[in-house]
Amino acid sequence: MSDPFAEVVTLLRPTAPFSKVVSGAGDWSVHRSESGQPFYCAILEGSSRLAVEGREPIDLREGDFVLIPAAYDFTMSSLEPRTAGHVDPSTVTRLEGEIRHGNRDGPPDVRLLAGHFVFGSPDAALLVSLLPQLVHIRGERRLATLVQLLGEEARALRPARDMILARLLEVLLVEALRSTAGTAAPPGLLRGLADERLAAAIRRMHENPTANWTVEQLAREAALSRSAFFDRFRRAVGVAPMEYLLSWRMALAKNLLRSKKGGIQEIAERVGYGSASAFSVAFTRFVGLPPTRYAREETES
Repeated sequence: MSDPFAEVVTLLRPTAPFSKVVSGAGDWSVHRSESGQPFYCAILEGSSRLAVEGREPIDLREGDFVLIPAAYDFTMSSLEPRTAGHVDPSTVTRLEGEIRHGNRDGPPDVRLLAGHFVFGSPDAALLVSLLPQLVHIRGERRLATLVQLLGEEARALRPARDMILARLLEVLLVEALRSTAGTAAPPGLLRGLADERLAAAIRRMHENPTANWTVEQLAREAALSRSAFFDRFRRAVGVAPMEYLLSWRMALAKNLLRSKKGGIQEIAERVGYGSASAFSVAFTRFVGLPPTRYAREETES
């Protein structure tokens, strides 16, 4: 059986090359304006506050994990921050093995591991759009165990520390996303997969992207009427069924072109197009480049 979630994560090609241990004591507040990078934070001990633009602040505590697949403006701070706005990076204290915000001396009120994932896929923006905008996990035993392992590894300067941290973070990413699955999840792939009817149609699209699918056929897979399926899919996933199918076909096509797995005709057939010309027209309209030029530029880059 096809596993759409695993396929999306595989295409994202997540790595965690950068992480740092951060501690805070007393009154502190750090604001960041990111360029859409996936940000994560694991609370190793203590508590702090996270404020993401457009959302209510979240009080984080030990064992919590936060993932923002495309972070822009957010603030990390003490629970009752009096400091406003940015903290001058030059006032940050670099202690052994960690970066301290707030009071330099004394025990920290919070210690956390923070950093960025890197999604290797050029389709990251498309695939991230299928994921929740904010993931906050609390009370999940498996997540708490991974966070504990991260903390132990981050504190101990043992051989291959960075490699182990990167692997643990990649597992933590997948586990965190998997833990958000449910009908209460924000619109996206995970919410669609939590709906038994819609999941049947999504799995069929992933199992057989070459099929000449119509909304009517997908509705039958979901055992729903055409109109009920269309409305339910768009509300849950955030896009219309055929828009999702097209996006998935193009993501597969890009991956095949990058990896040079076949000529244009073969790739066209593998993603559901009867001819190279029909595929080229659709690909150019979707991507903005003909497939041959896209493949050449990806090779040169």
